[in-house]
Amino acid sequence: MDTCDVLVIGGGPAGSSCARKLRQAGLDVIVMDRAMFPRDKVCAGWITPQVLADTGIDVDDYRRERTCQPITGFRTGLLGGGREIETDYDHPVSFGIRRSEFDHYLLQRSTARLKLGAPITSIRKEGARWIVNDDVTARMLVGAGGHFCPVARSLNSVVDRAPIVAAQEAEFRIDPREAASLTIAPGIPELFFCRDFKGYGWCLRKGDYLNVGFGRVDGHALPHASAEFAAFLGARRKMPANPSWRWRGHAYRLSEPPRRRVVDSGVLLVGDAAGLAYAPSGEGIRPAIESGLLAAATILEAGGDYTRQRIEPYQERLRERFGLRPGSGPRSETMLSGFAATLLPSLFNMPWFVRHLLLDRWFLRAHEPPLAILPA
Repeated sequence: MDTCDVLVIGGGPAGSSCARKLRQAGLDVIVMDRAMFPRDKVCAGWITPQVLADTGIDVDDYRRERTCQPITGFRTGLLGGGREIETDYDHPVSFGIRRSEFDHYLLQRSTARLKLGAPITSIRKEGARWIVNDDVTARMLVGAGGHFCPVARSLNSVVDRAPIVAAQEAEFRIDPREAASLTIAPGIPELFFCRDFKGYGWCLRKGDYLNVGFGRVDGHALPHASAEFAAFLGARRKMPANPSWRWRGHAYRLSEPPRRRVVDSGVLLVGDAAGLAYAPSGEGIRPAIESGLLAAATILEAGGDYTRQRIEPYQERLRERFGLRPGSGPRSETMLSGFAATLLPSLFNMPWFVRHLLLDRWFLRAHEPPLAILPA
């Protein structure tokens, strides 16, 4: 049986960021994941400058061999017609990446020992040690396996009523013969919101690739809504008329009450396993990375004593960083909370609202500085 100091279940941005900081401190870390990397990950795929600062990624170095499309503006509107607002910036406010490349890069950079293509079949605890798949044992376990993380399920046996977003997405290479006929420009994501404000669709051209997706809080309406959105984009020549792709689905929890239990003796949850996606936008990469860094800081400060009392501060750090507060029920059922639905259609016609609230505050979260913890 393989032994390590910390076992991380999940090789996405949350798990790899946690693993890297622990490795920099000299701990022996194993990352297990059922997928082989590079993996085909369902995600819109853009990162903000704060993510680059959090991870210490040099964007010029990263983009030499990988897709990294500077995003300098947005086009937004409501589905079903109406005014579309163009918002331009004089500098890159995000970067379009391909998750298959980005996740692989972060995982390799972590320098952790890897056990890939290894689905989790069993998790049990004997004394102070965790045993996973009867193959790996560690005193500290980090659950980083996304919404369906097996560690999160073992820590949260009770089914709750937290808001769940279901999404469908496709990413494909654009045929050069069709590229010139498309009306969507590289580096200008287009966001179109449902009139009930329970979801939105997106279309993002990054280099030679096009990413299209649609997400809603009430997943039962997703297939019909996704098909309508694809027809909406096709009619406006924002995507090829006969694209050779298929929808791929995923789900994630919004960072609203009721909260998942994220801490117990010898175990922490990070990223989507902890339910940290931002409620207004559904974005999860930045909270995944930052929660991974916060988890690593907590583990290192515990100094090998992984009792619940010693690692409980992690939960308070999540509350402070992401504004999480205890609660007994969801604050809202929409992805855009804080305004009455009757007011939002008129606000979406106002450039000031679109730029300063919808984009800067809800999507880019430009008011929040990078995480100041554990510098590389």
